[in-house]
Amino acid sequence: MKGQCLCGAIRVEISDNKEVGACHCDMCRKWTSGPYMAVSAGSDALFTGEEPVRYTSSQWADRGFCGRCGTHLFYYLKPNDEFIVSVGIFTDQEFDFTHQIFVEEKPAFYQFSNHTHMMTGEEVIAASQSNIKSDA
Repeated sequence: MKGQCLCGAIRVEISDNKEVGACHCDMCRKWTSGPYMAVSAGSDALFTGEEPVRYTSSQWADRGFCGRCGTHLFYYLKPNDEFIVSVGIFTDQEFDFTHQIFVEEKPAFYQFSNHTHMMTGEEVIAASQSNIKSDA
């Protein structure tokens, strides 16, 4: 799958993944002004053109964006070496909305009608830690 930022200065290519997730955590909502909608790319995201700007938002993650137009490009989970790429940068793609995380932090003013797998922040962290241990 190929996508790009708003101004085209940064292009990204990832393996096909049609499963979109939404993160409702406070940090993602501050970053995007809503839920962060993204696809997992594992460690294989290829960025070309200008280098994405990285902001270290926590001990375990960086957030990447275009330094020219500000497009949110990715959330990078350091322990898993995993890029979670903004779904909006991919055009002409069909996706399936499959999961939502940090659902306990979702504000009451919006609600998706899709039936998705729902996980709390505690469940996400536990699953992430078990994935790291099983990869070791």
